[in-house]
Amino acid sequence: MTTVRPDPVSAALAAFSPALPLAIGCSGGADSTALLAACASRWPKQVRAVHVHHGLQAAAEDFLRHCQEVCDRLDVPLTVLRVDARAAPGESPEDAARKARYDALDAYARAGGGDAARPVRSLALAHHADDQVETLLLALSRGAGLAGLSAMPARWQRGGIDYHRPLLGVPGAALRACALAYGVGWVEDPSNADERYTRNRIRARLLPALEAAFPQFRTTFARSAAHAAQAQEVLDEVAAADLAAVGVPPAIVALQALSAGRQALVLRRWLRQVHGTTPDAAQLQQLQRQIAACTTRGHRIHLKVGSGFVLREQGVLGWYNSGVLPPAS
Repeated sequence: MTTVRPDPVSAALAAFSPALPLAIGCSGGADSTALLAACASRWPKQVRAVHVHHGLQAAAEDFLRHCQEVCDRLDVPLTVLRVDARAAPGESPEDAARKARYDALDAYARAGGGDAARPVRSLALAHHADDQVETLLLALSRGAGLAGLSAMPARWQRGGIDYHRPLLGVPGAALRACALAYGVGWVEDPSNADERYTRNRIRARLLPALEAAFPQFRTTFARSAAHAAQAQEVLDEVAAADLAAVGVPPAIVALQALSAGRQALVLRRWLRQVHGTTPDAAQLQQLQRQIAACTTRGHRIHLKVGSGFVLREQGVLGWYNSGVLPPAS
């Protein structure tokens, strides 16, 4: 007797139990089109689509037309969010587009998806196993710590809305097969073939080589990312406890009593959580050297850290935005 196994997308959605109604981020590409079709079939009348229109290329209108055609066919309402995704001077075009996209999705989710009577309770994105590998390789190439090596989370919450990536264990090829099985086409983003972008080079050159050398690499890489995420959760708990102990703003003497690793953790958490900035590795090392040397009342600290400056203020550390003049010491 032959055992019929469900396709990878159906198997992934069988383990996915979002709060309904569910919104699907739909770009018009194969991945999000497949996710939209599969979810609309699984939860009829409970699914909506949201398309972020970046307006950065001529094909943008084709993406929108395709999304509308697919949504009409699936009887799914579509919301279009138009954003200004142009990069600021010195900003990566990819980063600018990503930030604009998530800012728009956040606003959409906070507003309940435009339906006060039945507000959106969950939002799903179509990132898959290949995307997860690309993210992990990018993190490795940049010398990232555990937070970066954790790659993309399968679930998180922001603004009271649950965000999901239910397909992180599904290969990209399976999503194309799923879209074809549902009889829906997709639009190819021409920028995906542009190897000036690092992620595209990884997709075009490294993934085929990994497939040949390590056929199970998607599963094993995902396992490593999950281990990193679990370890990062523990470090976050330690950093939270240490920040509560050293105080806000942090007391220099209390910081000096911590090991170098725990001190780095608590400084990062203080800067990120309280001031919304992130130090690079060199800035953090220099700050830690200054903290260690701060054994006399006259020792000054005035260092560029993240988007501002860390200063010594009596027995504690202060942080000032670059555009704000700190008080005279």
